[in-house]
Parts: sequence; C-alpha cells; structure tokens
Amino acid sequence: MTTEAQIEEKIGITFKNKSYLHKAFVHRSYLNENKQENESNERLEFLGDAVLEFIVSNHLFAHFPKLDEGHLTALRSKLVNTISLAQTARELDLGDALYLSRGEEQSGGRTNTGLLANTVEALLGAIFLDQGVDGAREFVDKFILSKVPETVKESLKDPKSMLQEFVQARGLPAPGYKVVAETGPDHAKEFAVEVFIDKKSYASGKGNSKKAATQDAAAKALEEWKKSTEK
Repeated sequence: MTTEAQIEEKIGITFKNKSYLHKAFVHRSYLNENKQENESNERLEFLGDAVLEFIVSNHLFAHFPKLDEGHLTALRSKLVNTISLAQTARELDLGDALYLSRGEEQSGGRTNTGLLANTVEALLGAIFLDQGVDGAREFVDKFILSKVPETVKESLKDPKSMLQEFVQARGLPAPGYKVVAETGPDHAKEFAVEVFIDKKSYASGKGNSKKAATQDAAAKALEEWKKSTEK
C-alpha cells in the first residue's frame, strides 16, 4: 500500500496538517468497519471539484484568448472529466493509498475509474486547505494542465477521425456508418446514424444532416469505448 509520505513525495508537497492528507484517502465504505474514522473524503472531493474547475477555467481563459465559450468549455471538460482524472490518479498510484472496506476492496475499488477521479478531487481539496490556492495551482499545473497541449491537439480533430485512430491503434478495422432512420419534413430532416466496429454496433447518433449524425455517433462510440477500456 502506498503511504501518505510517499504521496507527498510523488506530488512534491509536504503537508503542514497531515490530517487533511489522510482524510483525502478515506473512502466512505471504510467508516463502517473502522469506528475511529469519523469522516470520509467526500467533503474534500466537493471542495476539490470547485477548486479544480476554477484553476483550469482561469488558465484556459488566460492562455486561449481567441477561443469562444463553447470551445473553452469543451477543452475544460476533456481536462477534468472522469477518465482524465482517473488517469492522473493512476500515474500517482493514488488507488494504492485508499482506505477501503473489505467489500469495496474485493470489488475492485482501487482501480475503479470513478472512485479514482473522486480521489484526485479530494486530494486537491486537501491541498487547497493546507497550502492555499498557490499550492493547489502548483498541483494542477503539474499534473493536469501539463496535458493541455495534447488535449488541444486532440480537440482540433473531429470525433470521426479520432475514433478511426483510436480503433486502428488497437488493430481493429476502420469504423463503418449506416443511416438507420430519417425523419421529419424536407426542411427539417433529422437523421440517425449507427456506427459499427468490427461488425458490432457501438453507438448511434442524431443530427440535422448525415454528417452531423455521423459525428455524433462517432463521439458517443469513442466515449463508450474509452470508458470500457479504462475500467
């Protein structure tokens, strides 16, 4: 099990109040079996979520003056979504530092994507309380905002292109698309498109053109595929 001292070393921060760091790793399931613990990391997770959104939003606003609100929101979402945060947790071995109940441990809690993402937010909340906004910003800069160049590059690609790269990198054939429905009057058509990978249907999308529906289907398939491979 990764110790809290090892976590401090990994993130480059020494806590003044070690109880904040400890609490960041206490899952609520642990309280049921360990009466000496009186609070889980959920309140820290709540705080960390708000701190993370503020720091990332401020950074993107300052560094991308030509991006509109929609693109800024999309870029922020890619940086702080569950999959991205869980990857950060894995890089730091945060799952190995969690205090879990026996049941949660046996059900794979240490590698659960949602639980790992929540732990990153709880840790950030703890850092904010102990080190202030400067310490929190240092953590976010180092472990989350460092991925901005890669994320920006990905965001410039359309979902269809991204899905094709994603599946072909795994040795699978290129996705196929099929219009499965066409509804509405001629001046307001809505199309439904299904995407197939290796002859298996993965997702369907809708749009007011075949192209838009295809991109929507690709985006949904990409998200589902990534979720399944991150579990």
